[in-house]
Amino acid sequence: MARAETFPERPGRGRPQLRSDEETRAIIYDAARHEFAANGYAATSTETVARRAGISTKTLYRLVPNKAALFESMVSNRLDQLAHALDVTLSAGDGADIETALTTALMFCAEVSLDPEVVALQRFVLQESSQFSDLATTFYRNGALRLIAALADWLRIQIQRGRLKLDDPNEAAGILIGMVASAPQRAAVYGGVPLPSRSQIERRVKFCASLFLKGCRAPD
Repeated sequence: MARAETFPERPGRGRPQLRSDEETRAIIYDAARHEFAANGYAATSTETVARRAGISTKTLYRLVPNKAALFESMVSNRLDQLAHALDVTLSAGDGADIETALTTALMFCAEVSLDPEVVALQRFVLQESSQFSDLATTFYRNGALRLIAALADWLRIQIQRGRLKLDDPNEAAGILIGMVASAPQRAAVYGGVPLPSRSQIERRVKFCASLFLKGCRAPD
């Protein structure tokens, strides 16, 4: 017999709130990410997310009005975290030569794009977008576009410093992320091919960075 799932005990009535709404939202988004990635959009309910988060559905609905809003907020929250981490990564590499700095930036973007949970979310978005038409738009707007925008901002800074010569940083950022991540993503989503290992990603990123800089490095 399967063991019954257990969840944290909820505080009783009249007790002071143990955590803030912001902290509770973070727990909800983490639970939602796992449920959506494992079961897809249609099979995931707000009730299952609430159970995984260890809260009541009443609390969940007070903070997130419905499942569509939950999905959108969950994607936005995850990308907020990743965009901040990307900013930190890029800032830390400011003193490096342009090839090392670009390799570091692309490595982060590749690891985000090829994260197993991200790929699982992408897979179910593609499968269920015909039934839930807003899923793909939400995932693209709050996912891929925000990652491209963060990398484009960094490229723009490198142009201002005279380290790169580019006409359109946004287009270049999209091309770069496509180079490092699109083919492995497609192979995983459509072909069932295992995601590349970290060493394979590093090899691909270094090749893409070198290839890109041969055409875009500003002359000394």
